[in-house]
Amino acid sequence: MPITSLLLHTVNTSVNVFDMKLNFSEPKIYTGGIKISEWSKLTKSEKEKALKKDWFVYYSFRDPETLKLKRQPHIKAGVNKLKTKRERIAFLKTMKEALLKLLQAGFSPYKDNTLLEAKFFGDSTTVEVTEDIVSTEKVQEAQKTQESAKLLEGESIIEAFSKGLELKKKLMNKNSYTKYKSRIERFKKWLKSKGFENQSINVLNKKLIIEYLNEVLQKSSARNRNNTRTDISSLFQILEDNEFIKENYVKKINVLKSIPKRNKTYTPELQESIYNYLEKNDKNLLLFIQFICYNFLRPIEVCRLKLEDIDVADKKLYVKAKNSPVKIKIIPEILLKQLPDLTDKDPKSYLFTQNSIGGVWDIEEENKRDYFTKKFKKIKDHFKLGSEYGLYSFRHTFITKLYRELRKTYSPFETKSKLMLITGHTTIKALEKYLRDIDAELPEDYSSLIK
Repeated sequence: MPITSLLLHTVNTSVNVFDMKLNFSEPKIYTGGIKISEWSKLTKSEKEKALKKDWFVYYSFRDPETLKLKRQPHIKAGVNKLKTKRERIAFLKTMKEALLKLLQAGFSPYKDNTLLEAKFFGDSTTVEVTEDIVSTEKVQEAQKTQESAKLLEGESIIEAFSKGLELKKKLMNKNSYTKYKSRIERFKKWLKSKGFENQSINVLNKKLIIEYLNEVLQKSSARNRNNTRTDISSLFQILEDNEFIKENYVKKINVLKSIPKRNKTYTPELQESIYNYLEKNDKNLLLFIQFICYNFLRPIEVCRLKLEDIDVADKKLYVKAKNSPVKIKIIPEILLKQLPDLTDKDPKSYLFTQNSIGGVWDIEEENKRDYFTKKFKKIKDHFKLGSEYGLYSFRHTFITKLYRELRKTYSPFETKSKLMLITGHTTIKALEKYLRDIDAELPEDYSSLIK
């Protein structure tokens, strides 16, 4: 087997270092006549010129006739097909290490290397070796090398990511998957820019992922960095579960402390003023907001409502919520009074459209929510409200109002138990965290205590 083929079989593997014979020089890398350490100082044209030259690994071996070290043919192994400095240097470094290990193991360009080839890549049950040539432990190590080589051949990053995304698509709703895929595509684009486009999925490591997450942090926020980490970890977990990689090391990366963006609650006077203004200027938007206020829905959940989800006779509302397929909520009397007559409408039509109550509106849920967000922005501008106020603020406002009213009669535990049934939180712990975040519970006046 030619030396190039032997090298390609041993790339990215580890073998035992045998007794070194001083019959060869340490392999070196030729990089087009420039120093890699000075690459960043080169101009664009100088870099292009260097990449047009052949890059290779070279070494010398002792000639058995002259007993002098003799330069051997350059080893390229297709490296010059790679387009970037990073790809080439990574490939050549691996090739250099593999060559050194082969030379240490006894490879010679002047003799038959069949035994060495069989030891590393053949079937150990058919290879005849004596104790004088190689020990049983070394044969076992060669078998481990074969297993490592197979692992590191693996799927390419692009192939593994594509298959992982296909599997995730089956497990996520459309909106969540769109955001998820967007983050993974940005990560894939970054890997491509770093020269990993055609590399095996097994060349990725924890350090590289941290490098990317640090860039995300610098360009955005700790929250976005944490969300990116979660999505990449989710992808790597499905790759581990399906044996594309050995382990999901991303989940071992720490989560940074972040300050969540909070929607501010409205004062009673401001909320009343907004209601009065909408009553005169936009009754459809007012009804949209009342579903948020009285049924404690998220804006996107209101966008999902169809007429068939509203059972006026039984006073029930069927909601596709964030954390469950369908939730059943009662429709309080205060909201029932606001509903127009919907009996002559198609039950399959959406409750809210851009122009009317009840109709066809076949666009993505995210776009519907954005439409109402932008529509409410005009109201905010009228009242000179900042970015801390939004549609979500109405949910916080009315949950706070309800909590404080219940606390006038019930203990904290009883209040939370009753409130949990209304808001849809699945655990007391989740509700308590939410109430803390919106400052629903405030102390009584403590002036007398600090006189």
